[in-house]
Amino acid sequence: MSETTHSPRDTEVSSHPLRANPAVRRMLEGPPLTPAHLSMVVLVTDGRADDGPMPTTTVDRIPAVMRECSRLGIPSVKIFAKATARDATGSVSLEPNSLMARAVRAAKGEAPEIAVMTETCLCSYTPDGLCYVTDQHGRPDVTATIDVTAQQAVAHAEAGADIVGPASMVLGTTRAARAALDQAGYGDRSVMPHVIYLSTLYDGFRLTMGATPHAGADREFQISPTRPADFVSAALRLVEDGADLLLLEPAMFTADMVRDLKARTDTPLFPFSVSGEYNKLAPLDATGKRDVRTLTELCTTLRRAGATATVTYGAVEIARQLNS
Repeated sequence: MSETTHSPRDTEVSSHPLRANPAVRRMLEGPPLTPAHLSMVVLVTDGRADDGPMPTTTVDRIPAVMRECSRLGIPSVKIFAKATARDATGSVSLEPNSLMARAVRAAKGEAPEIAVMTETCLCSYTPDGLCYVTDQHGRPDVTATIDVTAQQAVAHAEAGADIVGPASMVLGTTRAARAALDQAGYGDRSVMPHVIYLSTLYDGFRLTMGATPHAGADREFQISPTRPADFVSAALRLVEDGADLLLLEPAMFTADMVRDLKARTDTPLFPFSVSGEYNKLAPLDATGKRDVRTLTELCTTLRRAGATATVTYGAVEIARQLNS
């Protein structure tokens, strides 16, 4: 009578609970990604035909977007607005009835329980698509940029925004926004500046929102992806300047930064999965539907790294998948 022999490898595989028992694997699963870990990006235009590469909406359609976010359990939205009229100082962004102000009012009027975050920047309000005001020589006018950013923060708060987002990375804008909000009686509103790596992944947004820098211009305040220490240093400096939260972009290139910053600060971290990531990681299928499985994996990775939530164009689509 022959004996059945088992190799050490067979014994190892059969006795390993994570490989042998699906119920045990499910029991040992970590905290899952949920819609509460997502923030929806809303690009608002003035209603004219828009042939840009990114999906946009109009003010009259924002209530429907908010109802869907509420139904799915998405707790926040990030609003960007594309101005039609522009000027060198971005003053149109300060008007009480600006597109951003109307968008914020529409969002908060429909779903006051959802946190509304804004982009507090100039790239969609200036003719040259730059994030800052320039002087007569075409160089950044830091003082003017700080001043208009602070005024934008108050304008957004007056419209109902819960969180304003200085996005130019011009040093001083975060501190000025915080001071202006406090002075205007909006001490309960939060400031979430952007910390940005240079990347080609922003092109879809820039084309859609008319925020592409003019020929020869660059986002000179953004950080080279070869200098992670500068990224961490900039983020921590913004916290010192009064940042309540931090937006890190592009998301797929900042997972290591999330982990590093998580060890250095308790400030909530929101990676922003930008336009290029949405188009590359959530491609359209033959029916025009987005396949968000890979984008969901990115959000899971960022959550694992320590992100509070991921800001993404695919939040609604991912939430539908998670809820199903």
